Amino acid sequence: MLERVPTGIAGLDEMLEGGIPRGRTVIIVGGPGTGKTIMCTQFLVNGIMMYGENGIFVSLEESRSHLYQAMERFSWDLDRLEKAGNFRFVDASPLCRAAGDVKIGKYAVGRREFSILGLMNTIEQIAELTDAKRIAVDPLAMIIFQYKDMHERRNAYVDMIDSLTATGATCMTTMEVPSTGPGTVVEEEYLAHGVIALQNLQIGKAMTRVMQIRKMRATAADFQPRPYKIDNSGIVVYADETIF
Repeated sequence: MLERVPTGIAGLDEMLEGGIPRGRTVIIVGGPGTGKTIMCTQFLVNGIMMYGENGIFVSLEESRSHLYQAMERFSWDLDRLEKAGNFRFVDASPLCRAAGDVKIGKYAVGRREFSILGLMNTIEQIAELTDAKRIAVDPLAMIIFQYKDMHERRNAYVDMIDSLTATGATCMTTMEVPSTGPGTVVEEEYLAHGVIALQNLQIGKAMTRVMQIRKMRATAADFQPRPYKIDNSGIVVYADETIF
């Protein structure tokens, strides 16, 4: 029987036959403010607190201090989890800067020498060192949009998925898109093992947060759009409710 990794997110595991297939890579797509980073962090924190699985958060945009501070509202003490050896933050955010070296964990490489291979080698080393079973990479666009050619972008993402799969961990990556309506599909969705879309939709006079599992290999998933909320506990999905 296929082993599943529960996300620990209320309602979501119910839509996934109990969780994400172990060792697979899922992409979370959505516009600004839909909760992509929160979802990734919640996946890692739940893994540690509920299932005894260590996690790695690879950030290509958010600084360590900003992420840790933002997640305090959910009572997720990332600093404590890091000091306990269960959580690791990999800062790759200098990729966004115009100059300087890129810091990847304890390693530093020149900007022009940066490659997905270098980043993934570091992630693989840290995953082995910490026995990490869950990895989040946020946001994916900071890596693949370095490649203007679509073929190169596709190859870069395939290489990243292969490297993440090699760790044996179950992984989440994020992709920000202007709109995630029914007709909006990003190239990376075809390559990932699973796709979860987060949207802010106007239904009547109210704005509603909507989650939809667009794809999950080896899973009889609930593909219907379901409402969700972000409260002081993180993301909560109403798996039994419809949006209309």
